[in-house]
Amino acid sequence: MSEKLLGSIEAGGTKFVCAVGNFEYEVVETVQFPTTTPMETLQKAIDFFRKFDVAAIGIGSFGPIDIHVHSATFGHVLSTPKKGWADFDFVGTLKKTIDVPTVFTTDVNSSAYGEYIKGAAREADSVLYFTIGTGIGGGAIQSGEFIGGINHAEMGHALVKRHPRDSGFKGVCPFHGDCLEGMAAGPSIEARTGIKGEKIPIEDDVWDTQAYYIAQAAYSATLTLAPEKIIFGGGVMSRPHMIELVRKNFVMINNHYVKTPPIEEYLITTGIRDNGAATLGNFALALKEFIKN
Repeated sequence: MSEKLLGSIEAGGTKFVCAVGNFEYEVVETVQFPTTTPMETLQKAIDFFRKFDVAAIGIGSFGPIDIHVHSATFGHVLSTPKKGWADFDFVGTLKKTIDVPTVFTTDVNSSAYGEYIKGAAREADSVLYFTIGTGIGGGAIQSGEFIGGINHAEMGHALVKRHPRDSGFKGVCPFHGDCLEGMAAGPSIEARTGIKGEKIPIEDDVWDTQAYYIAQAAYSATLTLAPEKIIFGGGVMSRPHMIELVRKNFVMINNHYVKTPPIEEYLITTGIRDNGAATLGNFALALKEFIKN
């Protein structure tokens, strides 16, 4: 008999990463491909998983999505600007062929769970994870459960106080303009400067401007959720100087108001290599669902 494996889908707006792993969360095989039309993309995922004896699948998806299992639109992508994906029945389409226990949450929730299980927050009871990349998202965990109510959190679209350097910048969010994502996601760098971020030297003021908004997100989360750790992932935060700039701005904004752990222990970057937090989190969520069923 073939070994039962756990499945993971990290469904991003640009690419899908699918993986299978054992019950110790070790990756057995992985594949990635561009995010195109819903049916074409899901068919590639289905073709991958058909090769294995999959016990359960964890999905971390770009959003917004419907994560409430008793909702009529559970498993659907909702009002995304990603062409062709709005109102798409992601889980229903997958389960027509791969009918196994399935967890559906946001990609950032998956990453948060991975960090909580085996990453930088494995010794913490409460953790907040922000991804700062092409978009911005946030996921919070308290005692092993995601924090949410009417739907998953949408921290990337929180309102922020404008930096004085940005008085003439409208922001890049198609819904809100100058929300957190509009002012601090990766595309905002090129929109401000006309230069791709990887070509801008670390001394440029644009990085401090970005960090100012990211630090505001961390400060607001500190006030509302008081997590033990705030972890940052994503392409923007992969630049080594960014976490120091975020810490500096956080200290300035906080102004000694809220007592936190030492800043180098409180605001940290991902502890899982090769952007693997979401895959690990999906494996752990899939196993949890498999045991429950």
